[in-house]
Order: sequence, then C-alpha cells, then structure tokens
Amino acid sequence: MNKKLNSRKNLFIPVLIFLAALIVFSSCRSKVEIADLLLTRARIYTVNTAHPWAEAVAVKGDKIIFVGTSREARKFAGKETKIIDAGGKLLLPGIQDSHLHFLSGSLNLTRVDLSETRTVEEIQDRIRRFAAAHPEQKWVQGRGWMYSAFPGNMPHKKYLDEVVPDRPAVMRCADGHTSWVNSRALVLAGITRKTPDPADGKIVRDSQGEPTGALLEGASELVSRLIPEPDREEKLAALRVGMKEAARWGVTCAHGLGGEFEELELFEQIKREGSQTLRLVVAMWIDEPGPQEKDFKAYEEARARNNDNWLAVRGVKLMLDGVIDSGTGAMLEPYAGQGDNRGKLFWEPEDYKKAVLECARRGLQVSTHAIGDRAIRLALEAYELAARESGHPELRYKVEHAECIAAEDLKRFGQPFIIASFQPLHANPDPAWMSAWIKNAGPEREQRAFAWNSVLKAGGHLAFGSDWPVVTINPWPGVQMAVTREDWEGKPQGGWLPGEKITLEQAIYAYTLGGAFALNEENLRGSIEAGKLADLVLLSQNIFEIPVRKIRQTEPLLTIVGGRIMYDALSEAGNK
Repeated sequence: MNKKLNSRKNLFIPVLIFLAALIVFSSCRSKVEIADLLLTRARIYTVNTAHPWAEAVAVKGDKIIFVGTSREARKFAGKETKIIDAGGKLLLPGIQDSHLHFLSGSLNLTRVDLSETRTVEEIQDRIRRFAAAHPEQKWVQGRGWMYSAFPGNMPHKKYLDEVVPDRPAVMRCADGHTSWVNSRALVLAGITRKTPDPADGKIVRDSQGEPTGALLEGASELVSRLIPEPDREEKLAALRVGMKEAARWGVTCAHGLGGEFEELELFEQIKREGSQTLRLVVAMWIDEPGPQEKDFKAYEEARARNNDNWLAVRGVKLMLDGVIDSGTGAMLEPYAGQGDNRGKLFWEPEDYKKAVLECARRGLQVSTHAIGDRAIRLALEAYELAARESGHPELRYKVEHAECIAAEDLKRFGQPFIIASFQPLHANPDPAWMSAWIKNAGPEREQRAFAWNSVLKAGGHLAFGSDWPVVTINPWPGVQMAVTREDWEGKPQGGWLPGEKITLEQAIYAYTLGGAFALNEENLRGSIEAGKLADLVLLSQNIFEIPVRKIRQTEPLLTIVGGRIMYDALSEAGNK
C-alpha cells in the first residue's frame, strides 16, 4: 500500500511543479508594464555596445522600459499607449551639450547675428538693417564676427561708426573674448588714450595711442558695465525662446558653464511654469584668487533647491586663459610673430591648484577653461593633485576647449578622471573662422590643433558641446565637422589635420553617452537602454547612410525628454 501511495506521490509532485510554473509564467505575463509611449519601426542606434541596434523602444513615465524588435514591443501596447510609427527613421539618444551658456545664447537670439559673416561689408549690412529695425534700443548689441573679417585681424571703431553713429554699439566676437565698440560707446565709458589697461585685459590702440574700439578680455567690462541689464521679463522671454531652440535641434541635456548659476531663479521659474525642454546641469563660476566660505554656502543653498534630473547645481567653473585667436590663450612658447607674447594665465598657478583641491575635497566637480598648452598643462597638474589628495576618487574633471595640447601632455588625457570637453565647430577650417588661430599658433602648434583622435588614442574620454552662443546650439554641423574636419565647401579635401578626424560612432558617443559620462551620469542617460531616462531624438535622415558632407542638413523630427515630446515636426507637417 505504501508503495502505491509513494508512486502516486512521485507522479503528483511533477504535476504540481508544472502547475506552479504555469501560474508563475502567467503571473509574469500579466505584470508586463503597459507603455505610455511606444516607438516602432525605427532604425535605432542605441550607443550601447552590447546591443547597438534595435527597432523599437517602449517608455513608461520618464524611463525606457524596453528596447528591441517591433514585434516584441507589441506586448507593451495598451489602450492608452501613444504609438508612433517611425517609418524607418533613425532614432538616437538625446544630444548632451557638454558646454554652453544658456541665458547668453537665448538673449543672443534677440540681437544682431553676425555668425558666418566674411567681410566688413557683410557685417556692416547686418548691423545697419538691425539698427534700422530697432530704433527703440538704446544700445545696439550683437555677436558672432570673426577676426579674419577685418584688416589686420582686428576690428576698428570706424566701421561701426559708419552704420551706428548715433547710439552706443557693442558687437562681441564669436568667441566672446573681444568686444568691438563704436566711438559713442568709448566716449560714454570714458576710454581715451590715457586710460590704462585693466589687469585682466587690453585696450587695443593705434600707432598714435588712440583706442581703436577693440577691447580684449576684461577690458570689455569698461563698456559692458554701462549697458542696461535686461529686466527679469526680458530674460524669461529669451529663455523661453532658447528652450524651444534647444528642443528644435534635439538637445535634451546641457552643462551650463557661464551665467546660469547667477540666474538660477529664472531657470527655477521656467521649470515651474513648464517651459523647460531640456535637462540643465549648472556650474558655479569661481574667479581668482579662489572660493571663500560664503561661496560654498551659496553653492550648497542653491544645490539644496536644485538637485533633480531637470535642474541640478553641480560643480564649479574656473577660467585659466583667453583664446589663441586674439593672442590671449596661455602658451608655453611665444605666439608666432608677436615677440615675447605668451598670452596670460588668469590665475596665479598656486592659487588655481589650491582652489581646485579645495573644491574637490568638498566633492565638487571642476571644469576649467584651458585653451593654450600652458593653461592645459596647469589644469592637468591641478587635476592630478586633486585626484591624489581630495579623498573623492569618483570625481571627473573637465578640461574645457583644450584646443592646443602639448605633445607630451596627450598621454595624461588617458587618466580615467580626465574629460576632454571639445566643441567640434570651433575647429572649422574655413579661413574666415580659423586663419587668425593658425597664424597666431604657428606651424608647429597647428599640428596639435583640436586633437580629438589623439586624445582617444591615449585612452581619453571625449565630451562634445557647442559653447553656444559662440556657435549655434544645433549639434549636427558639429557632428559633420568631427568626422570630416572640412569646411562647408569641402576644403581642405580630406580634412584639416585628417589624422584627428574621428568616426561617426565616436562623434555620436561624444555627443551622447560621453556627455553623460563626463558628469558621472552614464548609468542614468546618454544611451537607449531599459532603465535609463527616455531622452530621444528622431532624425530626418539616417546619418549612417548619407554622404558625410550632408550630415549638417539633419533636422530632428521628434525630440523627447523624459518621455515627453518637446518638439514634434511630424505633427506640424501633418497639420499643414
């Protein structure tokens, strides 16, 4: 009898196991999350090396819950799911702009745009038309000219006087390091041949000692301090326009490195009212001789208010030198044809190192503007010291711009805590943009210009951005520049310093996951993976399949941030 019972028991156990497994399987199936948003039939480049390509993505709330095939994605669809058929279009992670000045860029959208001008006549025409259209503006302001447009690579007040004789006018260079002002502005500022140069700048003068209207670096403050500050509503209006501009070009996150911290209340208002279209990480600006306890207190108070995935105060920004185009970037050897001029460090080296170390000891990321090889070397020395002694091995330090790295310093960019933060459009070889840089640097240093591939070969990490408003916030011309190093006419054929070109995959990485990595957020965003924030951009053309010289013509069709559609050209086209 016992044998029969045991036999039946032995038969019964497998049945129970099977039924239990069936129940568990059915239960799992019933718990499949229903997506809020489903994109299918896309060509998805995930920037995830384990699974680089997919065709569908499901989003729940602000997170990605599935990446795979369109067939598999069907199980995530429910009655309320918004389903978008991508029609085979390319989908990428949202663009991470690793260096911009958002308020300045937004305000610049309302001023004279001098970008891509090549001649004095073209510059004058734009200013003349803007001034005529805006007689109510007491100061005429603009930005975007380049040194090469003017005789001797430097502007003169006479050209501005000819088109704006009755009002003060200030036009900032594209790089932001030189102001060009008219005679009226010089008079209002009291700048004469007797005015001494400020410690952090230079008043350019002619052979008779007369100010020419060009003000380098800190000398710009002699005039800019007189310009009425835009009021709160003007700034908010500009920011709303800027937010739309960012969404239009697929920018979903940005590192604000100038002016945002001081205007945090405005960004908090934009967030409250629902006008924010991109995630913003804000750094506090620190000047020489370094931060005081009151600065750290202000930082902590601001961070306590703003520390989420939309608006976060994180880290500090320091500025070591100027730019090579005007001979103010700090160089190890004198500029070509400029006597003993090696540029100038804006900090005493020991003060700078002390400031970096103190910030790092408090767990704050440091980003440093360092363009010339001398400034870059000092930044690297300070970062290496901080990595050894701060007690915060998790910190990553950004070298902003890094335009001319000394050959012997390249290997130092291979250290895991160093980020090379480049802006590809700054390397446009068009003579209108680059000739002053090349002339001042000289032949040997030219060979080290914008060494993207050399940094990668050294084992380094790239993060790409725009430096808006220095150049457009639109990243697609920058992607093209990274892979071609040619101007828009295809010159020089094969690229300027072609050994520094990088692949399309590397460029996309630097504009997406590389930017997230630079801020220790590679596990949160920057690639299309389940569990990450749903920041996505659907493009008008597949940049993997078109000629590389057409990449800059790319336009987003959809920009999605945290599962929310921030820009929708598909619907706009459908409504026409």
